[in-house]
Amino acid sequence: MAVIHRAELRPSKLEALAAWLPDQPWSGVSAGDDLAIAGKFRFDDPAGEVGVETVLVRTTDGRVLQAPLTYRGAPLDGAEAFLVTEMDHSVLGRRWVYDAVGDPVYADVLRRAIATGGHEATLERADGSGAWDAEGTASGSGSDADSPTVTTVDAQTSGALTSVATDHGTLVVARAVGAELPAGRTLTGSWSDGTGVLAVLVP
Repeated sequence: MAVIHRAELRPSKLEALAAWLPDQPWSGVSAGDDLAIAGKFRFDDPAGEVGVETVLVRTTDGRVLQAPLTYRGAPLDGAEAFLVTEMDHSVLGRRWVYDAVGDPVYADVLRRAIATGGHEATLERADGSGAWDAEGTASGSGSDADSPTVTTVDAQTSGALTSVATDHGTLVVARAVGAELPAGRTLTGSWSDGTGVLAVLVP
């Protein structure tokens, strides 16, 4: 379960991504492109400290890009190269938003979802009034009883794939949905008008 506040964000998620994506060589996005959010889903951080969200961005030419993000209440040491933006959250205050491939919490929850056949978190309203409507889903293909905790990451991007070497295998994340991925156990996502394999766990 992920607890979500009704809040104003400055910049908004789409504004932040529209400013960040043109600098990413895998995106094919130019400054000023008209982008849209095609879907999104969250994973639960067991420690309850880090927000973990995958945003699927539709480009002007109809491609879908995957932008996994982590939201933190303080800077992540050593992750300056992965900082997307600093954001003001009207309830939680200042947030540091990272390209999640450089964040061990993301690698840990992604590995767990793939290895154990897990799925996206239920989005509960912080005021206790029920659940938010889902804007996307994700499910892993594995059947392990549990997953070891990931504590270290080394992310390297080549073309439309980012490989995240961890202390418990390598995660390969498709930056452009539909990019050819290696063999392995998978995370499959779905959104309003599409579905695709988003990541693979390679032993």
